[in-house]
Amino acid sequence: MDVVLADLDDPGTLSRLTLQGRIVYYSAPPPGDGREDRRMKSFLESIRSAGLPEVVVYLGATGVYGQCHGAWVTEDHVTQPGNLRSCRRLHAEQLLTDWHHGTRVPVVLLRIAGIYGPGRLPVESLRKGQAILNESDSPYSNRIHEDDLVEICRLAALRATGLHVYNVSDGKPCKMSVYYEQVARMAGLPQPPTLSWPQAEMMLGDGMLEFLRESRRIDNRRMLAELDVVLKYPDLESGLASCR
Repeated sequence: MDVVLADLDDPGTLSRLTLQGRIVYYSAPPPGDGREDRRMKSFLESIRSAGLPEVVVYLGATGVYGQCHGAWVTEDHVTQPGNLRSCRRLHAEQLLTDWHHGTRVPVVLLRIAGIYGPGRLPVESLRKGQAILNESDSPYSNRIHEDDLVEICRLAALRATGLHVYNVSDGKPCKMSVYYEQVARMAGLPQPPTLSWPQAEMMLGDGMLEFLRESRRIDNRRMLAELDVVLKYPDLESGLASCR
């Protein structure tokens, strides 16, 4: 395997890429500021000299849907990002969509829920006494095990023929408070203390509050049907068992 070092914040380094006929999995996060994904823009401009790949799979986020008040969300749901981070994610999707229409190279937009697995659980924060919203105030949490995500990425590239959008989730959402409680139980830790909304706004950081202000349940039926995915960990219980 060839390894090429390049910096998406330094477009001059992208000339080192050779992408002709290759599968591209794009997982770089957007920049930390603004409404646009300048890194994606630089990457797509570099492809003019790097050669057209066979397919591009973009690892995005379900945050592009914004606040849905707990409703079930399919890929046809309106995108209405509620923060700048999600605006940048949506901008990356729009750039890739336009690029696909211009090149006809297959593009897969994966809108990925929270990724979890060994080493990807909030065990340390719970050990330090992390408080959570009480269940009545808590938003829905959606997730996908990292092993399942790898297989979904592989199948997405294998079966891409045009422009595709898939929600990536195990399809079994639960309240975020329940998620933290189950992680604590799995790790043998005390159940976390709970907060009301007014308490959370005083005690939790802006990053956490961004997540808590949005609630949606991600529908994964298109992914299962079109990619013929068989999830190894179809629910939180089986996924957490793999993390022990």
